[in-house]
Amino acid sequence: MTWRKLVPQPLLARVERSDTALKAIKYTVASVVSVVISQVILFLAFGIFHLWSATTSNFIAVAVSALPSYYMNRAWAWGKTGKSHLFKEIIPFWGLAFLGLILSLWAVSAADHLALEHHLKHLQVAIAVNVASIGAFGVLWIAKFIIFNKILFATKDDSDLVSLLD
Repeated sequence: MTWRKLVPQPLLARVERSDTALKAIKYTVASVVSVVISQVILFLAFGIFHLWSATTSNFIAVAVSALPSYYMNRAWAWGKTGKSHLFKEIIPFWGLAFLGLILSLWAVSAADHLALEHHLKHLQVAIAVNVASIGAFGVLWIAKFIIFNKILFATKDDSDLVSLLD
Protein backbone atom coordinates (compact mmCIF):
# COMPACT_ATOMS: atom_id res chain seq x y z
CA MET A 1 0.00 0.00 0.00
CA THR A 2 1.35 3.41 -0.90
CA TRP A 3 0.69 6.61 0.99
CA ARG A 4 -1.38 7.87 -1.99
CA LYS A 5 -4.14 5.37 -1.14
CA LEU A 6 -4.54 7.04 2.26
CA VAL A 7 -5.30 10.49 0.81
CA PRO A 8 -8.85 11.37 -0.40
CA GLN A 9 -8.91 11.56 -4.23
CA PRO A 10 -9.93 15.25 -4.59
CA LEU A 11 -7.13 16.28 -2.24
CA LEU A 12 -4.68 13.94 -3.95
CA ALA A 13 -5.43 15.54 -7.33
CA ARG A 14 -4.62 18.99 -5.93
CA VAL A 15 -1.55 17.73 -4.09
CA GLU A 16 -0.11 16.08 -7.18
CA ARG A 17 -0.24 19.45 -8.97
CA SER A 18 1.74 21.08 -6.16
CA ASP A 19 5.34 20.12 -5.53
CA THR A 20 5.32 21.88 -2.16
CA ALA A 21 2.10 20.18 -1.05
CA LEU A 22 3.58 16.81 -1.97
CA LYS A 23 6.65 17.68 0.10
CA ALA A 24 4.38 18.73 2.99
CA ILE A 25 2.63 15.35 2.95
CA LYS A 26 5.92 13.46 2.78
CA TYR A 27 7.32 15.67 5.58
CA THR A 28 4.24 14.82 7.62
CA VAL A 29 4.72 11.09 7.04
CA ALA A 30 8.43 11.36 7.97
CA SER A 31 7.40 13.26 11.10
CA VAL A 32 4.87 10.61 12.05
CA VAL A 33 7.52 7.89 11.65
CA SER A 34 9.95 9.90 13.78
CA VAL A 35 7.31 10.56 16.45
CA VAL A 36 6.31 6.89 16.61
CA ILE A 37 9.95 5.84 17.01
CA SER A 38 10.68 8.42 19.70
CA GLN A 39 7.45 7.86 21.61
CA VAL A 40 7.83 4.09 21.65
CA ILE A 41 11.43 4.35 22.86
CA LEU A 42 10.50 6.95 25.48
CA PHE A 43 7.53 4.98 26.77
CA LEU A 44 9.39 1.68 26.86
CA ALA A 45 12.60 3.09 28.39
CA PHE A 46 10.91 5.27 31.00
CA GLY A 47 7.35 4.05 31.36
CA ILE A 48 7.65 0.29 31.12
CA PHE A 49 11.20 -0.83 31.82
CA HIS A 50 12.35 2.07 34.06
CA LEU A 51 15.75 2.02 32.37
CA TRP A 52 16.52 5.72 32.83
CA SER A 53 15.01 8.95 34.08
CA ALA A 54 12.40 10.72 31.96
CA THR A 55 14.94 13.21 30.59
CA THR A 56 17.59 10.58 29.79
CA SER A 57 14.97 8.38 28.11
CA ASN A 58 13.75 11.38 26.12
CA PHE A 59 17.30 12.28 25.10
CA ILE A 60 17.92 8.77 23.79
CA ALA A 61 14.52 8.61 22.05
CA VAL A 62 15.10 11.93 20.28
CA ALA A 63 18.65 10.97 19.27
CA VAL A 64 17.53 7.66 17.79
CA SER A 65 14.51 9.11 15.94
CA ALA A 66 16.50 12.01 14.46
CA LEU A 67 18.49 9.73 12.15
CA PRO A 68 15.55 8.32 10.15
CA SER A 69 13.97 11.78 10.22
CA TYR A 70 16.99 13.34 8.51
CA TYR A 71 17.25 10.69 5.82
CA MET A 72 13.50 10.45 5.17
CA ASN A 73 13.19 14.22 4.87
CA ARG A 74 16.31 14.71 2.77
CA ALA A 75 15.96 11.78 0.38
CA TRP A 76 12.23 11.09 0.25
CA ALA A 77 10.39 14.33 1.05
CA TRP A 78 12.79 16.68 -0.75
CA GLY A 79 14.31 14.20 -3.21
CA LYS A 80 17.92 15.07 -2.47
CA THR A 81 20.58 12.60 -3.56
CA GLY A 82 24.32 12.42 -3.24
CA LYS A 83 26.49 13.60 -0.40
CA SER A 84 24.89 15.87 2.21
CA HIS A 85 26.24 19.41 2.36
CA LEU A 86 27.72 20.14 5.80
CA PHE A 87 26.79 23.83 6.08
CA LYS A 88 23.63 23.90 3.97
CA GLU A 89 21.97 20.71 5.24
CA ILE A 90 23.67 18.84 8.08
CA ILE A 91 24.44 21.65 10.53
CA PRO A 92 21.05 23.42 10.12
CA PHE A 93 19.11 20.14 10.38
CA TRP A 94 20.95 19.01 13.48
CA GLY A 95 20.72 22.53 14.92
CA LEU A 96 16.93 22.30 14.63
CA ALA A 97 17.02 18.78 16.05
CA PHE A 98 19.06 20.08 18.97
CA LEU A 99 16.57 22.93 19.51
CA GLY A 100 13.77 20.35 19.54
CA LEU A 101 15.76 18.24 21.97
CA ILE A 102 16.29 21.17 24.36
CA LEU A 103 12.61 22.14 24.19
CA SER A 104 11.49 18.55 24.71
CA LEU A 105 13.92 18.00 27.59
CA TRP A 106 12.51 21.08 29.30
CA ALA A 107 8.91 19.94 28.68
CA VAL A 108 9.61 16.36 29.79
CA SER A 109 11.40 17.53 32.93
CA ALA A 110 8.53 19.88 33.79
CA ALA A 111 5.91 17.18 33.18
CA ASP A 112 7.86 14.66 35.23
CA HIS A 113 8.27 17.12 38.09
CA LEU A 114 4.61 18.20 38.08
CA ALA A 115 3.32 14.64 37.84
CA LEU A 116 5.51 13.50 40.73
CA GLU A 117 4.56 16.58 42.74
CA HIS A 118 0.91 15.55 42.35
CA HIS A 119 1.76 11.98 43.41
CA LEU A 120 0.60 10.39 40.17
CA LYS A 121 1.22 6.71 39.54
CA HIS A 122 4.21 5.86 37.36
CA LEU A 123 2.06 5.01 34.32
CA GLN A 124 0.36 8.42 34.61
CA VAL A 125 3.76 10.11 34.90
CA ALA A 126 4.96 8.21 31.82
CA ILE A 127 1.92 9.32 29.83
CA ALA A 128 2.42 12.94 30.93
CA VAL A 129 6.08 12.73 29.89
CA ASN A 130 5.17 11.35 26.45
CA VAL A 131 2.51 14.04 25.91
CA ALA A 132 5.00 16.74 26.91
CA SER A 133 7.56 15.38 24.46
CA ILE A 134 5.05 15.33 21.59
CA GLY A 135 3.87 18.83 22.47
CA ALA A 136 7.39 20.25 22.44
CA PHE A 137 8.08 18.90 18.97
CA GLY A 138 4.63 19.97 17.76
CA VAL A 139 5.55 23.57 18.51
CA LEU A 140 8.51 23.36 16.12
CA TRP A 141 6.85 21.24 13.44
CA ILE A 142 5.53 24.01 11.16
CA ALA A 143 8.63 26.16 11.57
CA LYS A 144 10.82 23.21 10.59
CA PHE A 145 8.82 22.58 7.41
CA ILE A 146 9.26 26.19 6.34
CA ILE A 147 12.98 26.11 7.11
CA PHE A 148 13.46 22.77 5.33
CA ASN A 149 11.45 23.88 2.32
CA LYS A 150 12.75 27.43 1.94
CA ILE A 151 16.35 27.03 3.12
CA LEU A 152 17.72 23.53 3.71
CA PHE A 153 16.30 21.56 0.81
CA ALA A 154 14.97 24.48 -1.27
CA THR A 155 14.29 24.22 -4.96
CA LYS A 156 13.75 27.02 -7.46
CA ASP A 157 9.99 27.42 -6.95
CA ASP A 158 8.28 26.31 -3.77
CA SER A 159 5.59 28.98 -3.85
CA ASP A 160 2.82 26.62 -5.01
CA LEU A 161 1.67 25.74 -1.47
CA VAL A 162 -0.23 29.03 -1.40
CA SER A 163 -2.21 28.03 -4.50
CA LEU A 164 -3.12 24.73 -2.85
CA LEU A 165 -4.81 26.60 -0.01
CA ASP A 166 -6.91 28.81 -2.34
